[in-house]
Amino acid sequence: MKTRSTSKIPAFLRNSSLRLLLFGGKGGTGKTTCAAAAGLYIAGRSASEKILLVSTDPAHSLLDSIDGLHPPSNLEIIEFDAAKYLEEFRRKNGPKLLEIANRGTLLDKEDISRFLDLSMPGLDELFGFFEISRWVEQGEYGLIIVDTAPTGHTLRLLEMPRFFNKWVGALDTLLAKHRYMKEVFRGIYQPDELDEFVMDLGHSAKRMEKLLRNRSSCRFVPVALAEPVVISETVRLIDELEKFRIAADEVIVNRIYPQTDCPLCSAGRARQFKVLERLPPEFSKRKLWTLPLFPEEVRGEKLLEVWTGGSALDQIKDDAAAKPEIRSTPSPRLVENPAPLPGPSLRMLLFAGKGGVGKTTLSCATAIRLAREYPDQKLLLFSVDPAHSVSGALDIKVGPSPTPVFQGLFAMEIDAQAEFEALKKSYRQELREFLDSVMGNFDLTFDREVMEKILDLSPPGLDEIMALVRVIDFIKTGEFDLLVLDTAPTGHLIRLLELPEILDQWIKAFFELFLKYKNIFRLPKMADKLVEMSKALKLLRSVLKDGAQSSLFAVAIPTRMAFEETSDLLAACGRIGIDAPVLFVNMVTPPNDCPFCARLRESESKVIDDMARRFAEKIRTIVFRQPELQGLNLLAELGNSLYTAGKAADS
Repeated sequence: MKTRSTSKIPAFLRNSSLRLLLFGGKGGTGKTTCAAAAGLYIAGRSASEKILLVSTDPAHSLLDSIDGLHPPSNLEIIEFDAAKYLEEFRRKNGPKLLEIANRGTLLDKEDISRFLDLSMPGLDELFGFFEISRWVEQGEYGLIIVDTAPTGHTLRLLEMPRFFNKWVGALDTLLAKHRYMKEVFRGIYQPDELDEFVMDLGHSAKRMEKLLRNRSSCRFVPVALAEPVVISETVRLIDELEKFRIAADEVIVNRIYPQTDCPLCSAGRARQFKVLERLPPEFSKRKLWTLPLFPEEVRGEKLLEVWTGGSALDQIKDDAAAKPEIRSTPSPRLVENPAPLPGPSLRMLLFAGKGGVGKTTLSCATAIRLAREYPDQKLLLFSVDPAHSVSGALDIKVGPSPTPVFQGLFAMEIDAQAEFEALKKSYRQELREFLDSVMGNFDLTFDREVMEKILDLSPPGLDEIMALVRVIDFIKTGEFDLLVLDTAPTGHLIRLLELPEILDQWIKAFFELFLKYKNIFRLPKMADKLVEMSKALKLLRSVLKDGAQSSLFAVAIPTRMAFEETSDLLAACGRIGIDAPVLFVNMVTPPNDCPFCARLRESESKVIDDMARRFAEKIRTIVFRQPELQGLNLLAELGNSLYTAGKAADS
């Protein structure tokens, strides 16, 4: 391995006091590559120290990145099975949870245990992270390096301790009446193992927060690309990390084009430096490091080259070629083998794939094409990805209600968490109004608190499902003829598509609670809301599983990791029964005479050939690499190229 002066090596690779190093950012920026390369570099430099490299992204690609490379003996690599830790928690502590539920509310074991079971899906990632914080505390590893999920879901994980504290608070409330009765009749209450169990759960969340906020032992490294939409999302990530008081002193800007005579490469490099010259203030407080665009996919042995070829941003800006002029480039074909245009009878079209493959761009381009192709229809472009980027792609400010784009096309980025908070507020208000009217006849002080907190036992991800319920409302009311959905990255989308079953069970559990205690809790507004949600979920499931009404278009890029993740996505569609007829292979290097581009194409062609064999039954459309497509005109041009000319037959 080449050696470099320490001034040209990021501090996070040199800081021997670090115990936890996290890489995160928008999907597709190279988080996994940077994390894997860091693990190999640090393990090679510190042969006596035991290093753990772990992925918490539900769509793991860490082992794919290693690709047969034999890591140093002091480097352990794990693709984290968070569900295993949640299942172990259930097995070990299920009886305690049931006993807590049985200790003094009018709700019985069956009532509470059902809610506890349904609230746990989604907690698996948090329990997994608790395990990581426990490993750090035990000191088994000198350093733990974490490849995190894409931005939106990483931020949800950072919010999880707050959610978990509410969950623990609900458990504690279940014990409160028991404590009160003991004090009344015995004059004293001595905490027992259940109180200690609940306290220990609360301490787990506090330990995790304390670890993440310890500047001397923890660093978060955002990974970005020199593209406006990615920079915007990175700013959001940095702002949130500051809010959580998590140190993020260095940022990686990945895939900088090389200096060549190739018009395509030169134009790409010039655009990148134009972005870097206009970085927002959040970047000025941080050291920036650039990594080059490699002509071959960075996997296996190539990972050893990552930290030997990068350079500090300030150094590269002083380079004579740092401000290259944007040269005119021949316009290559945008698309090869365009897909059939979706027919006018379709009601829902989902774009799905690994983070950073261009789902947002293709969904926006498609929505524009369909709106112009079917002027008599009303279309809604809807983002259910927690890291919304439709606004950036359209270059139009899009809000939580349908925003006009042009005649017949509207766009919307919903704040799913705000939707859920509104539901909880409405529920609490109705509950209080009712209980205030009957408190003269019943002593329901503790049961009131339990019922108020019952929504805190809702499953994580419920807010995103409620966003999809909003989508269904638009279909049900006929306000829009077609919904084009920009979805969350693959791992979280698969969970999201499977969650309606869990949410339906949760609604039924809630409704059965109202029926069981109808003489005590009469909440007609909430009951009506649950009935409407249940109906919407049934409609959502029927639309998703009806190929005449709904389709999923998969989006991939020509890399081995994207190929494997696309396989997982399409397999999940098969299990769930969702029609997925089209695969867009995006960001393919167009043919030209540049030796660097030729090496890129050679690497990409092998993956494209494998895709053709694995997904032979799919329509495969090749979309060539272009400058960043932002704004209606450029997106419309792409939309015209993506699909066959003329109106599709309505099948």
